Amino acid sequence: MNDIPRISEAEWEVMKVFWKQSPATANDVMNELRNDKEWKPATVKSLINRLLKKKALEFHKEGKTYLYSPLVSEEECVKAESKSFLRRLYGGALKPMFVQFLKDEKLTEEEIKELKYLLDKKSGEK
Repeated sequence: MNDIPRISEAEWEVMKVFWKQSPATANDVMNELRNDKEWKPATVKSLINRLLKKKALEFHKEGKTYLYSPLVSEEECVKAESKSFLRRLYGGALKPMFVQFLKDEKLTEEEIKELKYLLDKKSGEK
């Protein structure tokens, strides 16, 4: 799917349940989120309906039960959201964001090694 829908923060929470287990029902979502969110069933159903309209979810019916499955992967959504974030905050330029991140964050030796590995790997792609 080339057109990845824009997903709100609340919709993202619902999608995480479907990415973890699908197909799933609205009740499955409510049960999974009940410890973290105080959402009423109508809220969850409303979020699911928004995700259906955005074509992030599809459903099929088994008897009286609606089973929902994601139409987009978590990886696709993370990638689209990352690009959107980069465009909005840094005009699409990766370097200023990366420099800001490195200045502001404390990194472990393991994280630094991993970043070096990824950068070395990226420089070898040319």
